[in-house]
Amino acid sequence: MADDQSKTGGRRNHSSASPFEPVYGYSRAVRVGNRIDVAGCAPIEPDGSSTPGDAGVQAARCLTIIREALEALGGSPADVVRTRMYITDPADADLVGRAHGAMFGDIRPASTMLVIPALIRPEWKVEIEAEALLETET
Repeated sequence: MADDQSKTGGRRNHSSASPFEPVYGYSRAVRVGNRIDVAGCAPIEPDGSSTPGDAGVQAARCLTIIREALEALGGSPADVVRTRMYITDPADADLVGRAHGAMFGDIRPASTMLVIPALIRPEWKVEIEAEALLETET
C-alpha cells in the first residue's frame, strides 16, 4: 500500500496489508526526518492470510514487506542500520538467518535474533523489524 500521507511535523506513515494495523493503532513504518522505523513484520500475504511454508520462506516474506515499506518512504535495504528477528523455534535460526543474509549480506546491519515462546498467529515462525537512517532528509 502507498504512503497514507499522514504528515505532521515531517512525519510520514506507511500502511501495509496487515489486518492488525488499523485495529491495534499502528503503522507498518514511520519516517521522521532521515529515520525510518519498520514495525515487526510477520509473514502476511496481501490478502491478510499467513504465508505458508518454513521459517525461511516466512522470513523472506517479512523481508519483502520491510523492503516495500522502506521504498514507500524513500529508503532501501541499504539504509538499514538495525534489525531484530524474533523466532519461535531455535532450530529455525539458520533458515531465518540465511533469508536475512540474502537481503543484508553486503549491508550487514547490527542485528539481533531472539527466540520467543509464540507470535500472534500460531502458524507464524518469524517476525522481523528494521531501523533505517537515510543520508538526507526530504
